Amino acid sequence: MNLKSWKSHPLSVSVIRFWLGATWIYAGWNKATDAGFLNKSSAHYIGAQLTGYLSSSPISFLLKHMIEHASLFGWIVIISEFAIGIATLSGVALSLAAIGGASMSLILWLSATWTVKPYFLGSDSVYFVMWVALFLSFRSIKGEKLIPRFAERREFIKLSTTGFLAVVTALIGARFQSSSTSGANETATGAAIAKLSDIAVGQSLNFQSSDGTPAVLFRTKSGVYAYSRVCTHQGCTVEFKSQSSTLACPCHGAQFDPSQGGAVIQGPARQPLPKINIRVNGDSIELA
Repeated sequence: MNLKSWKSHPLSVSVIRFWLGATWIYAGWNKATDAGFLNKSSAHYIGAQLTGYLSSSPISFLLKHMIEHASLFGWIVIISEFAIGIATLSGVALSLAAIGGASMSLILWLSATWTVKPYFLGSDSVYFVMWVALFLSFRSIKGEKLIPRFAERREFIKLSTTGFLAVVTALIGARFQSSSTSGANETATGAAIAKLSDIAVGQSLNFQSSDGTPAVLFRTKSGVYAYSRVCTHQGCTVEFKSQSSTLACPCHGAQFDPSQGGAVIQGPARQPLPKINIRVNGDSIELA
């Protein structure tokens, strides 16, 4: 650890530096230990989260490309959070770490918390400003380089060690994965999804099945049906389009018809959406 970098800052800056470094490590650990974060069948899947941001984010054109490779992007996020946190606390490539932290905060602000009003209730905008302020403070450290000299042996070893520790910590976190569940209308087998009387003919309802799969329920004149919302092409989360009465994938444009057993009506998907077994028990719609 570079103790000199800590001594060169006033206490107020050190407090912010410690908070941001520890928070980024915790954020990486939180994702690494979440069994649903990289699981395509989970409502917590990073691809499902990114899909949810598309309709409101000003950077939806970037998020679409992230969704296409959501699992890879998820690993990059986890390892980057560990690397930024470790570098910030240990004093390795401080300016570069601050740029990384600010970039991540900005992306989260423009996607995850863009709709939070007023803006100061969303933490990502605050973290972005904190990282920028920390970056400006790091630039005042004598000898601190904006871009490390990778050709120098000492710099290469420090950066390699930081990257190695980030990867190892991410893999260790994956060994401690625990399933977490959250979301509206979360259900277990036999539990009620909704009341039949609350859903009119032609309406749909998103819910989460017992294994964490994001799903959608439809009521038609002929009965009640439910399907997985995980696209059979590359695992993106489909959304119901009321104008066309289809389930559409935001990643590659695949479309499915819920009135025809979730059949594919437009590629590139080839397999229909899996059916979710449900039953009507009196006025209650339940998982079968």
